[in-house]
Order: sequence, then structure tokens, then C-alpha cells
Amino acid sequence: MDEPLIARMREFGTTVFAEMTALAVRTGAINLGQGFPDTDGPPAMLEAAVRAIHGGLNQYPPGPGVPELRQAVSAHRKEHYGLDYDPDGEILVTVGATEAVAATVLALCEAGDEVVVFEPYYDSYAAAVALSGAVRKPVTLRPVAGRFTFDPDELRAAIGPRTRAILVNSPHNPTGTVFTRDELAAIAEVCLERDLIAITDEVYEHLTFDGVEHVPLATFPGMRERTVMISSAGKTFSATGWKTGWVCAPRPLTTAVQAVKQFLTFTASAPWQVAVAHALRHELGWVAALRDDLQTKRDRLMDGLAAAGFEVLRPAGTYFVQTDIRPLGFTDGLALTRELPGLAGVVAIPTQVFYDRPEYGRHFVRFAFCKRDEVIDEAAARLAALAGAAARGSAG
Repeated sequence: MDEPLIARMREFGTTVFAEMTALAVRTGAINLGQGFPDTDGPPAMLEAAVRAIHGGLNQYPPGPGVPELRQAVSAHRKEHYGLDYDPDGEILVTVGATEAVAATVLALCEAGDEVVVFEPYYDSYAAAVALSGAVRKPVTLRPVAGRFTFDPDELRAAIGPRTRAILVNSPHNPTGTVFTRDELAAIAEVCLERDLIAITDEVYEHLTFDGVEHVPLATFPGMRERTVMISSAGKTFSATGWKTGWVCAPRPLTTAVQAVKQFLTFTASAPWQVAVAHALRHELGWVAALRDDLQTKRDRLMDGLAAAGFEVLRPAGTYFVQTDIRPLGFTDGLALTRELPGLAGVVAIPTQVFYDRPEYGRHFVRFAFCKRDEVIDEAAARLAALAGAAARGSAG
């Protein structure tokens, strides 16, 4: 039989996360690759899910999501960002942000349309664009003064007559950048001038550090009307396995996304939806403590990585630290991460796999710090072997 997979999906095989997690299991290495915490979310939220299960909330919830969660999301958007979304028609609950992004791209982009993405990008973006038959147009984020940013002229140059949408992720995975007001204003200006839809992935909205502010693109003048705002409970409440996300958008856009979403999963996770509604209303104090704890963990891992010889870029948000591997004498992140369990007993993610043009990211490797302190400390101690190996190599 010929290759059964359709041509536009053949570049997407096993994800790098699956490969590296399997490598960690096989070798017994510490997994600082995939971004999931190793502790649970707020106990009251977990208990709310248990009560919902025992209370019989185990059948299909409504297609748009349970009313309690849609109302809680609406109240959260208004309280934190001054954005007013009608819970009955402008909010759609999804199976995590990944489904939200895929359903949005499938709903709003035709074959041959172009979607601008900032590279490096979360890997599902490329797959969603490919599934729709649209074309990716990358704009590269590069380190400037210790943080990743983009050139507004490069953004403008990426826009063409077939451009339909810009996919914006801030706080940004995998770089840890949080776009500034000036950067967001440049994106908004292009969207307004060229009549583009903005699809914003804001799953790390509450996990920013050093007092850095997360500003939704939809808050800029003229942008609410053309923005599909996506977030989820997974990162905010340390419940990545619950896969409970949401879309907030003007009614015509939400209706379009739901038209696709209903044939992907229809609906899911009724007990988790009720529990997340509770968390959005009552557990943001817990989230603030989580953010402070993650900032400490970030600094802890950064110190260990620097001691091991990496050049470390300081993230303003998310779970991740980017490192430049060249000071250690390595130039290929994919090759290094495949060898790293043997060299140091640690698994990380090669950033180059998140680029259309991997040469721009070949020398970067991503480490996750959303782990217990003792795990971070043990990983740092193991990575110190790299510095010793580099020193021996230079002496030889």
C-alpha cells in the first residue's frame, strides 16, 4: 500500500514530546522536557470535581460547555481585562487550548489562506494549519537584550493578499517571552490595516514573573471584534490532564468555531468543567502563590543551568527556560538532547523542532522548571557533568 497519510500531514510524525518522554522512561533520566507540573492543583478544585462525579454529572454536558463555567470565564475576563463576553454565545468550552486552536483554524481558514505564526511555535499550530490546507508564514523571534522579540518590519513583510490570520501566543511557549504593549500594538496595527483575524493562545496568562504584565491583544482598540481569545485551566490550575479550555470571541466567530468543534469532540469533561468554574471564582489566590513559587523555581533552574555552562535566557512567563548550548561546545540541540540522558541523566527539548527554519533555533534547548525543588536540584547536579566535560574538552 502507498503511504496512507495525506501529503500535507506527512511532516507530522511522533511529536518531540513523545520521543523525549519515552527516552526519559527508557533511561531513567529526569524529565525536564514536557511542560507538566509534578504536583496537583488547588485541593478545593479537586474536591469539586469529585463531588460532581459522585453527584451524577457524568453524561454529555451542553455543546457550548456547562453554564457555570461559561459564566465564570465571562466574569474572569471582565474582572481581569475589562472584556465583556456574553456567556451565552460568545464563550465556547473546548477540550483544552489545543482543540480550541485547531477548531479555530479549521473554522476560519480556507485552503490556500496564509496564517502568520511566530517561530519557534508550539508544535500543534503547524499541524492545525496543515489540516486546514492553509499555509504557514513564519516570523522569527530572536534574542535581543536577553529576551526573544520580533522585528515589526518582518511581520509586515510576512503579510500578503492571502493572509487570513495571525496566531499569537503570549506568554510564549517555548521562549518564555511576554509580548510588551508596544509589540502587541504593532500586531494590532497590522491586523486592523489588513483586516486580519487574531487567534491568541493565552494559556500562561497568570504565570508571568518579575511583575511583568500579561495584556490580551483583544483589549487594544478595534481588536475585540476580530480576536479569538483562547485559554485553559491546565496551566493556571496545574491540571494539564483535565484538558479544559475555552474560546472567547464575538458571536459570529464563536459560532463558526463551534460548528467545527462539535464534529471534533462535540463535548467533554463535565465534572472538570464544574470544578474549573469553582477555581476561576475562588482559587486565584492559590494561582498567585503558584506564580511566586514558579518564579523561585525558574531562578533555581537558571542558576543550575548557568553553573553547568549554558547561556541562559531569562523567561518572563510560562514553565520554560531557553538555553544557548554553544558555550558548552555543542551546536545541534536535537543531537544534544538525544545524548543528554547518557551524558547527564536529564531530558530536555530541542527548540529547533518548533521552527519552519530550524537553522534559527539549532543552538537552543528548552528546559521546564514546573517541577519539585528536589527534582530541579538533582537535575542541576547532574547537568554539572556537562561543564566538566566541556572543561576537559577545552583542556585537551
